[in-house]
Amino acid sequence: MSEDRATDMVARIARAMVEHPEEVSASVGEDRGEPCVDLYVAETDRGQVIGRGGRGAHALRTLLRAATGPRSAGGLGLRVVD
Repeated sequence: MSEDRATDMVARIARAMVEHPEEVSASVGEDRGEPCVDLYVAETDRGQVIGRGGRGAHALRTLLRAATGPRSAGGLGLRVVD
């Protein structure tokens, strides 16, 4: 799966999780020299995406890893930004 499609997938899932879907966007960035998806959400929705104990973010990372492969093999990571 291409980076653009993976980014679109993460943004679509995040829009279903938040109260302000119009403020969700995603782009490919870099985290510690590794490619990652930067997921931008409204400040009030950040907790919804991260979830209790980080479960929401972990689930998004799992889906991203399934779509692109592990980071060690060139897959994408995820970073939630407000």
